[in-house]
Amino acid sequence: MSGGEVAGLLVAVFWAILVSFLAVALYRLARTLQAATELVTSVTEQVVPLLGEASQTVRSAQSQLDRVESITSDVQDVTANASALSTTVASTFGGPLVKVAAFGYGVRRALARRGGRAEPPAPPPRVVPGPRRRRGRTDRR
Repeated sequence: MSGGEVAGLLVAVFWAILVSFLAVALYRLARTLQAATELVTSVTEQVVPLLGEASQTVRSAQSQLDRVESITSDVQDVTANASALSTTVASTFGGPLVKVAAFGYGVRRALARRGGRAEPPAPPPRVVPGPRRRRGRTDRR
């Protein structure tokens, strides 16, 4: 055997080993791709119903929000009407009631003076005690 033939034989052996490694790598890659395809298929089968349920839930939530919005607007109208009614009642009855009370107080006072008896003194205003402070000092420490 000559040197060229030995070199050709070595190249052929290395080429065969290289092709074997590439074949094994391609086989493993094919198995990995097949597993990935199966995984994607199973995920797709599970996700499609979940997306349908999520869509139904979103539609239900939207209808509930529409109901809440209508209730809120109704409550806002009732509040505005109650406020207007309160203002009307206060302006209609408040002034005359104050005048009647003042008139009654004046009549009672006049009758008390006319009858010779002194009017009872007004009770002292009620003071709510608060925290005690010393005069002239600040709360700096």
